[in-house]
Amino acid sequence: MQVLERELSPAAKAPVNPALGAQLSQRIARDFKPRWDQQWGGKFMLHGRTPDSNAIRLDGNDYLSITGHPQIVHAQVESLRKAQEFVVQSGVFHLNQHPTHALETALAAWVGKDDGFICQSGYAANVGLLQAIADAETPIYLDTLAHASLWEGAHAARAPAFAFRHNDPAHLARMIARNGPGIVVVDSVYSTTGALCPLVEMVDVAEAHGCMMLVDESHSLGTHGPQGAGLCAELGLTDRVHFITASLAKAFAGRAGFFTAPAHMRYYILCSSFPNIFSSSLLPHEIAGLAATLELIRGSDDARKRLHANTRRLRASLSELGYPIHQGSQQIIALEVGSESDTMVLRDRLEERNVFSSMFCAPATSAKRAMMRMTLNAGLTESELEHVEGVAREIAPIVKPWDWPIARRARAGQAEA
Repeated sequence: MQVLERELSPAAKAPVNPALGAQLSQRIARDFKPRWDQQWGGKFMLHGRTPDSNAIRLDGNDYLSITGHPQIVHAQVESLRKAQEFVVQSGVFHLNQHPTHALETALAAWVGKDDGFICQSGYAANVGLLQAIADAETPIYLDTLAHASLWEGAHAARAPAFAFRHNDPAHLARMIARNGPGIVVVDSVYSTTGALCPLVEMVDVAEAHGCMMLVDESHSLGTHGPQGAGLCAELGLTDRVHFITASLAKAFAGRAGFFTAPAHMRYYILCSSFPNIFSSSLLPHEIAGLAATLELIRGSDDARKRLHANTRRLRASLSELGYPIHQGSQQIIALEVGSESDTMVLRDRLEERNVFSSMFCAPATSAKRAMMRMTLNAGLTESELEHVEGVAREIAPIVKPWDWPIARRARAGQAEA
């Protein structure tokens, strides 16, 4: 019996996988292995050092520093403690009295709309919305830096997708004139560079050409606008924008996505949006936590002021040191080195000095435009900001940001002008 148990023990015999298909094996060998061996040095490039308790973390999206807030934790714990029965099921089965729908309507009212939908993630929200409102006869016009989930939504809708130059309303107008009215899709704040969308001009173009307008507010919801209601609300554009989407994993520091749609479309969406139909809904304690977070964010004007002050300060400091961060203006700061191997050097120099940010490369960026992305938050202290500035100053002669391709392109553009 002991021999048999030893033979059957998972530890006694290494698992064996069947051979992969020839096409997949060839694709890995062609597209991934050279990158792994030559550029990354045989280790996953996104994983650097393990941050310790003294690390300055600029690698998350909790812009208002609300993670672990007692108000949120209390709501989650109370939900878990309640002796209530609930069924894990798709959200399409929830009645209108369900707590999820109460949160949906509260979020919608906050941003100035009459109805909305909670999804499993911002990715699911964008895919599910576009897949429901577009089809093969609906052109979708996307900013070249629009989030990957928006491009995937166009693909899911089988819609013709047309890219227009980043933040270029005139190019958008020419594209629509050539291909006909459809849906214009932009991010309010772009997730890789921190660039602000010229929303007023984009909405003007969409209206002039009979297009619907979709704005992804993932990186402005909670951080911009009255009570954090977003950039559309700040600019007075809410009633001119058809759909607003957002990840609730940014300022909300949760695990969900959200999109608005007119109330008269509710049951159409429930019958058409595949992520909503074919995925289980969030659990009760997640909904309770997000509801508490909404109330907290609405009252966080001081945190928003600190976030914007930290953004202005660090952007100014980095610019003075020669870091080419001219692409953006908001709380996301892109240090675009270019090659993946050089970006790993920057990552290591920062982490050696206890500054941790996120490494972005293809497919999150264009090829040869890898970067370290710093995301600022309201909780950064004076000493932490000073440390980041000191580190940036110390490593500048090592990483030479003035020689990065983006810096050379900027100088060339200035010379031509």
